Amino acid sequence: MPSALNQSYSSPLSLKVIGHNAGTSMDGVDLVYVHFTQDSPTTPLKTQLLHYGEYTMPKKLKARVMRVIKENTTTPEELAIINIQLGEVITDAVNWFAQKNGFNVATDVDLIGGQGQTIWHLPLPELFEGNQSRAHLDMAEIAIIAASTGVTSLGNFRVSDMALGRQGCPLFAALDSLLLSHPTLNRAVQNIGGIANFSILPRGAAEECYDFDTGPGNVFIDAAVRYFTGGQQEYDKNGAMGQKGKVDQSVVDKVLQGPYFVHDIPKTTGRETFGDRMAEDICDEMLARGATPEDCVATISRITAKSLADAYERWGPPGGVDEIYMGGGGSNNPNIINYLKQRLPNTRIVPISEIGIPIGAKEALGFALLTLECFVGRPMIVPKRTESDRPGLVGQIQPGKNMHRIRQHVARFWGDFPEEHVKCTTEMILLPSQCNT
Repeated sequence: MPSALNQSYSSPLSLKVIGHNAGTSMDGVDLVYVHFTQDSPTTPLKTQLLHYGEYTMPKKLKARVMRVIKENTTTPEELAIINIQLGEVITDAVNWFAQKNGFNVATDVDLIGGQGQTIWHLPLPELFEGNQSRAHLDMAEIAIIAASTGVTSLGNFRVSDMALGRQGCPLFAALDSLLLSHPTLNRAVQNIGGIANFSILPRGAAEECYDFDTGPGNVFIDAAVRYFTGGQQEYDKNGAMGQKGKVDQSVVDKVLQGPYFVHDIPKTTGRETFGDRMAEDICDEMLARGATPEDCVATISRITAKSLADAYERWGPPGGVDEIYMGGGGSNNPNIINYLKQRLPNTRIVPISEIGIPIGAKEALGFALLTLECFVGRPMIVPKRTESDRPGLVGQIQPGKNMHRIRQHVARFWGDFPEEHVKCTTEMILLPSQCNT
């Protein structure tokens, strides 16, 4: 067999991918349309974000899923129906997204992939009572997506990561490192969705990245706002409600002494630990002592903010973080961001839109990259400070009508490249985005 340096390749790689993410906040589906190109298996991967959109989660289905998670009671019948309905929602979101942006799903999209709605995430069974084991379930049936659109669809990335010995979340250290690793600066990429997480990118070491969930992001804040408005408001827009209240530091300190916050990394979490019930209990306890609803929202917002700052101090790189790039809906909340700036005065904190990625698009972009690499057959960079450094492909593939065509395209890209030389992507060029940030 010829050496890796003397391969013949019949064509470069060119695949257009829709990545989607239904986050813990359950407010909707984030979608990106991305064009990935690569001249050969040994050259940098080029990534161009073409479009970004947010599709609102249907209220009736959202209420049903929220109830299942909050009460932790359901039936096999209900789970089966929810899985199909969520697959239909993703399909509707994809079709809406394409129509809105003027492209055709059947002819202009090669792959669709992403995160279904997380139903249950149990990465640290030792923190739960009973006979628990590590497990994860997210739902949005990819067979429905592939059959309805004709496009090969991927999912179950988190379970695939768990099967390799890790926790299935946050999954984005590789993308973050490819986007923002710097030769002389320690950087971090912060996401504040329902759950907050960040990737640490030590200077000059793209493959030394690591990530973890710090705890609640918007999930407590959203729950408190729904609680006090009878469901009329879903979130604290621009932090307005929290800004009117007074923080009860004793409540903040008590919550942050909980088992998840003191647990060492690696760690990930979800609504199973930080759900609506816990947020409501905090609010009830404060109200009984004379607090106002605004005080409760201010205090709950501070729990998120302080947990982030504490995590940077405890698990950040030596010398601290020079720059933080912010994404997720919580990046618009001044009660969180201003506190973070106070605690980290020497750190430059900016929205990730500075590099052309809308603040709500980053995780959907992460799933687009995972989709590409799984179908192409490359493992992702394995984050450090995890339980397992075992590389592997993550994701499951549901063939669509276009499967034969795109499979031939990928085969031509690889040519006679030796399997033993297939390595994870360590260099990516982000081309100018074509969407508004």
